[in-house]
Amino acid sequence: MVKENIVVPEEILSFCCNGLQGSTSPLRAQEPGDREEVPGAMASPSPTRNPTEVQMSQLVLPCHTNHRGELSTGQLLKWIDTAACLSAERHAGCPCVTASMDDIYFEHTISVGQVVNIKAKVNRAFNSSMEVGIQVSYEDLCSGKHCSICKAYATFVAQGPSGSKVKLKPLTPQTEEEKIEHSIAAERRRMRLVHKDTLKDLLSRSPRETELETRDGSAAVPAEKTRVESVELVLPPHANHQGNTFGGQIMAWMENVATIAASRLCHAHPTLRAIEMFHFRGPSQVGDRLVLKAIVNNAFKNSMEVGVCAEAYGQEMSISRRHINSAFMTFVVLDQEGRPCTLPMVAPEPGDGERRYREASARKKIRLDRKYVVSCKQTEVPLSVPWDQSNKVYLSYNNVSALKTLVAKANWALASEKGKVRMYTLEEDKFLSFRIEMSVHIAAGQAFSLLSDLRRRHEWDRHYASAELVQQVDDDDMIYHVVSQKLSSENKPQDFVILASRRKPCSKGDPYVVAFRSVTLPTHPATAGFTRGETLCSGFCIWPESEETSKVAYYNQAMPGYLNYVTTNVVGLSSDFCATFKACEKCLLKNKEDLIVRL
Repeated sequence: MVKENIVVPEEILSFCCNGLQGSTSPLRAQEPGDREEVPGAMASPSPTRNPTEVQMSQLVLPCHTNHRGELSTGQLLKWIDTAACLSAERHAGCPCVTASMDDIYFEHTISVGQVVNIKAKVNRAFNSSMEVGIQVSYEDLCSGKHCSICKAYATFVAQGPSGSKVKLKPLTPQTEEEKIEHSIAAERRRMRLVHKDTLKDLLSRSPRETELETRDGSAAVPAEKTRVESVELVLPPHANHQGNTFGGQIMAWMENVATIAASRLCHAHPTLRAIEMFHFRGPSQVGDRLVLKAIVNNAFKNSMEVGVCAEAYGQEMSISRRHINSAFMTFVVLDQEGRPCTLPMVAPEPGDGERRYREASARKKIRLDRKYVVSCKQTEVPLSVPWDQSNKVYLSYNNVSALKTLVAKANWALASEKGKVRMYTLEEDKFLSFRIEMSVHIAAGQAFSLLSDLRRRHEWDRHYASAELVQQVDDDDMIYHVVSQKLSSENKPQDFVILASRRKPCSKGDPYVVAFRSVTLPTHPATAGFTRGETLCSGFCIWPESEETSKVAYYNQAMPGYLNYVTTNVVGLSSDFCATFKACEKCLLKNKEDLIVRL
């Protein structure tokens, strides 16, 4: 880890730094106690403002820009790092190091004279690490226009005086937005941990031979011609108060050599569009020499991936270099109308060059999956997303995060109450959602185990005829083919292909979660014997109330074909929901007793 302080925009990036206590920029980060209001996007802090929130506004000066008069990405990364680290240290009360940063997609460029507004706040604190969310926008002072630039999530680790980890106090979310981010932070953390495995798995199933793309009238450029190597001496202005190199400074140097490598391929001025998730692997201090290497790994039709590596060594060259960081940056070349230009092809070097070429293609596929599934709003994700091994992590993330988002909504209204069963509704622009809950005399873990197996649902839900386990993805994700009972108003029964994702609590106070959503599988296409149904977001949340009791809640975003049935129950013309949930309780209690007898 690199002790220092920085953070970056939107995707899956990672690096390490240590506590920044201030900024040398013309404008400082705004503290919660400041009474002066900043007009525009950063104005008027609310009385319930998150105590970890940091706001920074920077005027883009000519010294911050490139030859086109646009803010350099390296400078932006420095500012993001400063704001995010201040937020992390505000919660931890001690120096922090940046452990990881999610992928960043830069939506727009920023011109000289415009203002960069950065907002950072801690979303959730785990044991010794915390997730910081960062939002970056720009403001045009002449027109008053505001526009989003990127959104990022960074992970920081708190460190004590001797570098030991510090146990963090929990963070209690207040607003609906904070509750959603707090809940989904655990799922984002899980996704980061399996990121490398996703790439390895995809490569293991891809052909080993490197097939070069052909483009009419374009000769392939040897990748070796794009190679760049540069050295930087770390001086006191490049480091924080503890003498550790700023992560933002390292990223700025890496972005510089990556831009040169990209320019050597296209013989034009490229624009950085995205940075892949990355991690700082070791520290760098004042006096270190940083060797930065970059090369174009692969060039697609309208974009190219540049790989960058940073290594550090001291005055003694005999000591081996320390690997500080590796990053992958995606560049495009834009014409005068802002449209991407077609790029030359790259001919990789044999051996490592071909490996990097293949890995770049795999990373592009993974990036597309993430943007298609993870980065979209829930209403923008197609219902039945095609399932395959390469996007399983992101579909699972989307499945669980969608349910957690629904659970965290603030405007649930009590629609009916019959005995112990309570029904709530949530009316939104495009959806009518309902929640049914009751307390059950069963341990939360037992209820979780029983309710997460769809093969047993027919024991209490009369609408289920059968459920076949089609694929056991891993311990937490399964795909089922579900067949419903034929209703009198239908000519044939419905069937569903459902991804079931289950999660145990990440920390005290979290519920057990079982999330359902539709997917498509080539092995189970729609057939003439069934009407293929779909579910967008549904599932169970189970909260422990004591060692022997738990609160079980079922959530569902009603699809149009299901809406009439839902509203009939909501307005009290049917008690089917209530009866089904009571049957669920009886099934849970019966299986609890059976388990006790077997033991």
